[in-house]
Amino acid sequence: MAQATLVGPDVNEGVEALSILDAANIPITVALLAIFPEYGDWRFVLSSSHLEGIGLFKAYHLLAETIGGRFVDTLPSMLILPLKDPFIRELRKMFGKTKDVAGKRLGGQTIGNRFLEAGYVFRIR
Repeated sequence: MAQATLVGPDVNEGVEALSILDAANIPITVALLAIFPEYGDWRFVLSSSHLEGIGLFKAYHLLAETIGGRFVDTLPSMLILPLKDPFIRELRKMFGKTKDVAGKRLGGQTIGNRFLEAGYVFRIR
């Protein structure tokens, strides 16, 4: 199966989307673009205690209100994972103390309970 390629505009729009969330005081702990085999396309993966605290439905609604209209066709679908998800926990364990992980590329590996085909990290705290 042919995969979508990670090119400049996707990365730039991920950076811009994260900046918009930061400006709206929506704290994000983990943010990355990722391809998981179960989806087969790029996902904008976010994790945060704030998003967990308001519930999944409200979290997706908040994200759609905050950044949805600005990236209608260009930002991949969002995927919110809880901080306790094994994938997020392992990412934080691996990179949480690293000074700057922005721009790190991952892929071809299992992290936590998920196989990550490809990934581009914006933030891991």
